[in-house]
Amino acid sequence: MAPSIQTRAEHNGIEIERLRELLLTMADASAPGREFSMAIAELARAGRMEQLRAVLPAVVYHELWQRYEAAPERFAGEWEQIGHEMQKGFVDHARQRLTSLTRMQQAGARGEAPAWQSIQRALDARQGDLLRAAMAAEMIDLIEPAVARAQHLRECVVARSASDEADRYLDEATRCYFFALFTACAVMCRSVLEEAIRQRLPEPLRRQIQTRYRNAPTLGNLLHEMNNNLKATGIDPEFPRLANRVNDIGKRAVHQGLVAEDEARACLQHAREALEMLLAG
Repeated sequence: MAPSIQTRAEHNGIEIERLRELLLTMADASAPGREFSMAIAELARAGRMEQLRAVLPAVVYHELWQRYEAAPERFAGEWEQIGHEMQKGFVDHARQRLTSLTRMQQAGARGEAPAWQSIQRALDARQGDLLRAAMAAEMIDLIEPAVARAQHLRECVVARSASDEADRYLDEATRCYFFALFTACAVMCRSVLEEAIRQRLPEPLRRQIQTRYRNAPTLGNLLHEMNNNLKATGIDPEFPRLANRVNDIGKRAVHQGLVAEDEARACLQHAREALEMLLAG
């Protein structure tokens, strides 16, 4: 007997949770700096700190040695605590690391990071495990919402091709929608229609438009020219209505602010319908 929809949904949810659990397990085992910190604590308790002389820069070793000599037991405890903090806070620190690359950072406004974060980031500078963990966590969080958004769409079936570039624009617009980049989705929807229209126009009209707009016609320019030459293009009269909706949302995305999910979905659906009209047989 085939599993019910509810059973399949529950199964998928469990699988996503397993991915999260696996990520956390891997993070616990390989958090950058954890083994380093625990090793220093172990050497301190065993009275073998001199073994670090050969592996650490002289300045770092002497600073550690001075702190160790002042209070050996406290020194060992502090490094053990740092190791635990590196393990416990690894995924959150990884997300902070990724966010620091995606947004503007005000000079001098970050404040002083905890010692364990500074050490962890320095030790991970070449390995990239912080960014790897952050990317994995972000992708896992996106899976279920992306699946739900994909289920709102149907395939875009056309009778004739436009261009590889138009296909890439549509691919990018659709993936932006899946992964909650709604403003980028709306902007790319404009681009795919601009490219498809350029490919679909009769050659004399295309040359005329390129000359008139100095080789840089916008979607609005193209739609204006199409309305004035609709019979010559042989394009479905309903096409400009749908394309204008895409243009309106896309212009708001460029000039007026961020686009909401429902607007991006409408823009993408209108763009796909318009493409089917434009590229009909």
